[in-house]
Amino acid sequence: MAEVTNDRPGALLVTRNLPPLRGGMERLVQRIAFALSGRYALAVVGPRGCAAHLPPATPVGEVAHRPLWRFLATGALAVRKFAHGRGLALVFAGSGLTAPLAWWGARRTRACFVVYLHGLDIIAPSAIYQCCWLPFIRRADLVLVNSANTRRLAIGRGVPARSIAILHPGTTVPGPDAAARHAFRAAHALQERPVLLSVGRFTARKGLAEFVALALPRILEEFPDALLLVIGADAADAVNASATSEHARLLRSADDAGVAAAVRVLPPCDDATLSAAYRAADVHVFPVLDHPGDVEGFGMVAIEAAAHGLPTVAFRVGGVPDAIVEGASGSLAEPADYPGFAAQVARWLRHDDPAGVRSACMTAAAAFSWERFDERLHTLLEPQRRAD
Repeated sequence: MAEVTNDRPGALLVTRNLPPLRGGMERLVQRIAFALSGRYALAVVGPRGCAAHLPPATPVGEVAHRPLWRFLATGALAVRKFAHGRGLALVFAGSGLTAPLAWWGARRTRACFVVYLHGLDIIAPSAIYQCCWLPFIRRADLVLVNSANTRRLAIGRGVPARSIAILHPGTTVPGPDAAARHAFRAAHALQERPVLLSVGRFTARKGLAEFVALALPRILEEFPDALLLVIGADAADAVNASATSEHARLLRSADDAGVAAAVRVLPPCDDATLSAAYRAADVHVFPVLDHPGDVEGFGMVAIEAAAHGLPTVAFRVGGVPDAIVEGASGSLAEPADYPGFAAQVARWLRHDDPAGVRSACMTAAAAFSWERFDERLHTLLEPQRRAD
């Protein structure tokens, strides 16, 4: 492993959530890595293959992300190598899962210990996790959380309120691109039909099967040519991956509801194709469920949709309300109110000023820019550096 040789303070990021793994957590932690590299001599312990997705010349200890026990064991060895004989000012856990490893590295080097919590990693329904992981999270000098709801959950699990700060995830606002919208629609034979878009890994919490059964038929009554376009796949890399296929459950739900012709599933795609899909759609649907023992920490996909001018309709659950500016970048229905959800989708589809909708969404998304994220991250870390 390469040594840090410049005169910036040293930092170590320890995480299981980085590309090439896919998901909102992975994109967020990748951004944290780039932000830290601007002010720290950064080293990273992360999943195999992550070096190609980090700032050039970053010293990286890559470890297999599965099975979990192997990641934790080999990750601990990698942390030990980076911490040995090296001056670190900061050790940063990318999620609650790596808090024990980061705490250990921080203690060995007398560095500041910071952890970022995403929601589920504070309430994970595992007695072992609650008993063995939460004590390390509570010891963090600074606990960053992605939403007001995650803050509330953390306090409820005994994390001192004084150590918690909200740091919303960010997005890039790329600006309008009518050509990309038309090209995507032409490539997928969408013509001018209303398109509802869903993006993300398939998990039970995302609620797509329930949406297809209980809301989509109501939407089709008013918009019979509407299409639900789903981009995603089963969450095979998730720590709590399901043994059953949510993709298959979604298709069964569509068949049972008689709406299979109005549902189309595309596999995960590159960023350019996803960006074009956002532009091509008319409403982003995010029917996340309020599941006991599970939670949507924030909903990055909602601000990414808004950045492309696409409004989101979602249930008022978890941290999702933090990601949607009501009436500007979307609207919220009460949990499990599928008629209300369908009515909100129909309202956006009937909107008589599509250009105005796109502009309002992009304006709302600008408040979540990555530049603002970076600035707030460094503002929150600065007192920790001074204390060190």
